Amino acid sequence: MNNKSSEITEFIAKIQLWRGLPEDQLDAIAQIAIAKTYPKGEIIFNEGDEGIGFFAVKSGRVKVFKLSTDGKEQILHFFTAGDHFAEVPAFDGQCFPASAAALEKTELLFFPRTSFLVLLQQHPNLSINIIAIFARHLRRFAQIIEDLSFKEVPGRLAAYLLYLSERNGTLEEVELDMAKSQLAAFLATIPETLSRVFAKLSQEGLIAIDGAKIEILDRQRLTELAAGKK
Repeated sequence: MNNKSSEITEFIAKIQLWRGLPEDQLDAIAQIAIAKTYPKGEIIFNEGDEGIGFFAVKSGRVKVFKLSTDGKEQILHFFTAGDHFAEVPAFDGQCFPASAAALEKTELLFFPRTSFLVLLQQHPNLSINIIAIFARHLRRFAQIIEDLSFKEVPGRLAAYLLYLSERNGTLEEVELDMAKSQLAAFLATIPETLSRVFAKLSQEGLIAIDGAKIEILDRQRLTELAAGKK
């Protein structure tokens, strides 16, 4: 195995999708991976494109979004180094249900659908990891739908800060993984409203703000706000 394949194997071994797999299976996955680089702002795929494979983020950041008929953007998810995305259309053979773009210079690994399906036939236990990931995605999107449908902006922001805390394993401090203008779009609001909500949570002693770093001062009250309690 050459140095490039070895580097890819080491990287994918750290991705949750492949965690715990034996080295021979990691090597097989690395062999089908195709490295791709996208400059800031470049479209990775458009809604409606054929789902010919899925991606893992090696470096940089990706947004997945939908556009309304009048051009309004709704951000569905952000992905950073170590994340993977677009698995569902890659496996069901349907088109991508949303678009994806690089938010900065981004390095991706692309896994072609046809090659990966062959691997699944050769290594059936890979399917268990895939099923677990699909279940996790369903839970996350169900939570996003609930937040956007039933919560006001303060509750959405509180839920997102708690999500970052749990995802990163940091109870007392989180760092925003996107610009506040992008976060506003993700939370289905406008930057001015988001700024007012940040200021209100800070004034009420729930959080302290230092640029992109947010210190969680009162986790219980933040949790109650995320749950819809006043």
